[in-house]
Amino acid sequence: MIRINLLPHREEKRKARRQQFTALAGLTLVLGGLVVALVNGVIGGYVSAQDEKNAFLKTEIAALDKSIDEIKRLREQTDALLQRKRVIESLQGDRSEAVGLFNELAKNVPEGVYIKKVSQQQNKINLVGYAQSNARVSSLMRNLESSPLLERPTLIEIKGATVEKRRMNEFSLDLFITRTVNEADASAAKGRKT
Repeated sequence: MIRINLLPHREEKRKARRQQFTALAGLTLVLGGLVVALVNGVIGGYVSAQDEKNAFLKTEIAALDKSIDEIKRLREQTDALLQRKRVIESLQGDRSEAVGLFNELAKNVPEGVYIKKVSQQQNKINLVGYAQSNARVSSLMRNLESSPLLERPTLIEIKGATVEKRRMNEFSLDLFITRTVNEADASAAKGRKT
């Protein structure tokens, strides 16, 4: 029987396999490193692109905030100007109110009634005067009620008084001026309430 020593041959094969394994492990490690670097580069690119987009959005948001502030300031100025315009229009509309009031009083004061004092607070008018009788005061109130400019006459008091040695009735009554509301002002006021 022949004895052959196969140990060196097996050892060489083992050595060769270890070298292959080491080479494959090194190659796998290098490939894994390359994949990790590539993935890291791609993700870093996405992150930097997103950071650029975020920075752009922040600058645009800041510009829009400035625009919104400017719009709010312009709206406040517009509202202030519209308020002034309404005040001026109401003053212009009320300018002839005193003339109309005295004209209506002159038309509606019956004979035997004398107006001593006329005072106004906003649309409320207070009349103080003298009448020859209570019936003349009620006639005055009926006339004022039928006036298109005046409404709701209310007798406050009536009392006896002596004027130039004549017996008279001193009266005080309140009434209101009827103001027509402009349709545009009414719709604007309704829009502000909602």
